[in-house]
Amino acid sequence: MRLPSSSSDRRGAARPGILASDVKARARGFGFDLCGIAEAGRPSRLGRLADWIDRGLSGDMAYLARSRDERMDPARVLPTVRSIISLGVVYNTNRPYSTDVREPGRAVVSRYAWGDDYHDVLRGRLRPFVRWLAETAGSGFEAFSSVDSGPVQERVWAERAGLGWIGKNTCLINPKLGSWLFLAEVLTNASLVADEPGVDQCGSCTRCLEACPTGAIVEPYVVDATRCLSYLTIETRGSVEPSLRPFLSREVYGCDICQDVCPWNRRAATSDDPAWQPRAPLGSPRLIDLCRMIDDDWRGLIRGSAMRRAGLRRIRRSLAYASARLPAGDKSTALDALAAHASGRDPDVADAIARARTAD
Repeated sequence: MRLPSSSSDRRGAARPGILASDVKARARGFGFDLCGIAEAGRPSRLGRLADWIDRGLSGDMAYLARSRDERMDPARVLPTVRSIISLGVVYNTNRPYSTDVREPGRAVVSRYAWGDDYHDVLRGRLRPFVRWLAETAGSGFEAFSSVDSGPVQERVWAERAGLGWIGKNTCLINPKLGSWLFLAEVLTNASLVADEPGVDQCGSCTRCLEACPTGAIVEPYVVDATRCLSYLTIETRGSVEPSLRPFLSREVYGCDICQDVCPWNRRAATSDDPAWQPRAPLGSPRLIDLCRMIDDDWRGLIRGSAMRRAGLRRIRRSLAYASARLPAGDKSTALDALAAHASGRDPDVADAIARARTAD
């Protein structure tokens, strides 16, 4: 969301009239749990993005390469930018972590996707917040706001704004709240007092690297997206590489393992916000039940959910790969159920079902 200046001078800062303390107080009033401010610029950490893309670790996410210049320089997004307001919302709910679910035959959906689509929810909170900023700052105010999908490296700016630090699993970790955080940013030409940047507190811990089933965290602070279960279940089109299919045994949408095992999440904050509570049956579903769900029920379930990103066909494909790891009788039941739906005739889904039937 871009809010243009009402002034004829579009290159200067907004006139005084807005205080950092007021910004933070009002952010909480609009439903944000964290708010920090960074001075706009080009911190060195932004340079890691180009290296990561050049190493081929971003996979098929071509939009990252297309927006690389904007992501590495906020002035390309908002030429008059002087400050970046970073906002965070806790989405963790009081439910067991995926690593604590031991019952065979259970499927795992990443907890960020249990409730309503965070893009929609956070944008709904950003709009009145930015309007308040504009009214308070007065003539000449400009802003660009973003929730995940904009050309802004939100974790970098959240770290610079003191919301936490980027951990070895590449998630933003807040020392009091943990890492179950949705992030949003407001780039503005208002000159605001910046906060101290977050300080890395991972120390010698390597639990996230050791727990990742595919070895996607190839080194501290670097994730090979093409090996990450989140990427494989959400972003990958077509069939998944044969060597990685066996790892799709429970995770059918996203993966939380590297956050589940993080010591900073042992006492992570939880939210009772209705927006983040699990939609039935996403909290701890049986894999067979998800396979049996008819297409119309699935479409209704993912409507208004972050799971729309993958869509029904990719979800069905992941269910097929996961069903290959079930005991023989349950495996046949699950795959037969998938094949009975109209979506089961999609080439990628049908291929995954056929491969799962012959998998050891």
